[in-house]
Amino acid sequence: MTAVAEAREVAAQARAERAALAWEALARAELRTGARSVRAAPAAPSAVPSVPAADDEPARPAALITAERPPMAVPPALAPLLPEGLRRGGTTAVTGSTSLVLALLAHACAHGAWVAVVGRPDLGVLAASQAGLDLERLAMVPSPGADAPAVVAALLDGLDVVVVGPGARLTDADRRRLAARARDRGAVLMPTYAWPGAGTTLVVEGGRWTGVGTGDGWLRAHRLRVARTGRGVGAGRTVDLVLPLGAQVPDEPAVAPVAAPGEGLRLVG
Repeated sequence: MTAVAEAREVAAQARAERAALAWEALARAELRTGARSVRAAPAAPSAVPSVPAADDEPARPAALITAERPPMAVPPALAPLLPEGLRRGGTTAVTGSTSLVLALLAHACAHGAWVAVVGRPDLGVLAASQAGLDLERLAMVPSPGADAPAVVAALLDGLDVVVVGPGARLTDADRRRLAARARDRGAVLMPTYAWPGAGTTLVVEGGRWTGVGTGDGWLRAHRLRVARTGRGVGAGRTVDLVLPLGAQVPDEPAVAPVAAPGEGLRLVG
């Protein structure tokens, strides 16, 4: 066996083990908290270790996980803010818009990524599907309870992107350990609330819906202004975009001014 073939086999075995740990974490969370996994878990190997706490298991060398794995692609509309894509091993916080989070996940899944959402009971499967997410590549743990640190840690072991919402109760020490674990495993940690120490933060500064007329129509698109803070190329930039990405939004027609009461009338008699 050549060195290249052997390296590929080792990497495949490592990924299979990571996936088995992640699905075991989901099964454990489902029993205790009512979590739901959109995709049925694959059959686990006969000897799968128990799910470790966030800081128990020594990390495998990061080079094994991230070697020759480029950053994950982002939608072209977000390229000015994330010119290097979603950096594997990094923490990218996205605050102020669930639609923006779903757009990033949908693009990642379309390029082969496996993703999970933890601690967001307000986010439903229908919304994820309508945003273009491949449900076969999505796992959801709405309310992980006291197991939140272990569940997030195991998902970071097995999946590419793990979204963490405020429903996952974490201490500051948990957050530091999980950020370190994402770095070691080559996963993307994506909190949807302010996360101290995040390398990149996307903040939605404002937005409005379009499509509704005067007593008619329906919501068609969401215009957002998104700013990036943090370190690296793109920090300090702002972009305007429309969700869903690629939607064609016509210019809004001008509205004729309404005459003030009494304007244009004169007293007769």
